[in-house]
Amino acid sequence: MKQLTLLPPDACLVGRDTPISQLGTHMVTGHNIEPPWPEPHQIAWFGMGCFWGAERLFWEIDGVLSTAVGYGGGITKNPTYEELCSGRTNHAELVQVVYNPERVSYTQLLEAFWNEHDPTQCMRQGNDLGTQYRSVIWWADDEQRVLAEASRVQMQQKLNAMGYPTVTTDIAPAAPFYYAERYHQQYLHKNPAGYCGLAGTGACYRPESPSQ
Repeated sequence: MKQLTLLPPDACLVGRDTPISQLGTHMVTGHNIEPPWPEPHQIAWFGMGCFWGAERLFWEIDGVLSTAVGYGGGITKNPTYEELCSGRTNHAELVQVVYNPERVSYTQLLEAFWNEHDPTQCMRQGNDLGTQYRSVIWWADDEQRVLAEASRVQMQQKLNAMGYPTVTTDIAPAAPFYYAERYHQQYLHKNPAGYCGLAGTGACYRPESPSQ
């Protein structure tokens, strides 16, 4: 039975102090997966179900320097994928997006996020069930927070018009991000026919102000 509710902290696995994987160069963009990154860079984090397809979605956007998949929003330190799948870490599968704001705006990243998954599904995406598949936006600063919250309101209006229920996306300040194992990084570049669970609702989010 898949875990569909978050556990109290004392029921979660403890984890470990040592990162589970040392990464290197992004196989698609050629930039570092871990810092440092060239200036001017900014970071965004998104959870939209299985992180394999979500990572590919973002690395294909012009102006994105690097992406990485990992775990966040839970309790367990440096969790493994097997621990995540047990439902005993409280982490979600996330994509870390490092982008050049002179080439791609944060609102353009939000557009990709909202349009390519179903944010009304709680603790799932399609047939993928579990707390790790919940919809998440982490913000790095107040500007990102304001834009993310405004975009959720706009997307809800689009979804209401199509008869969808309430958006369940959690918008929260950035917390520790733990890189996933090396084999998960750029998975669909290494395995082009691999599983991709992305599926939008058909509701089309567009930023209200193209200057943002």
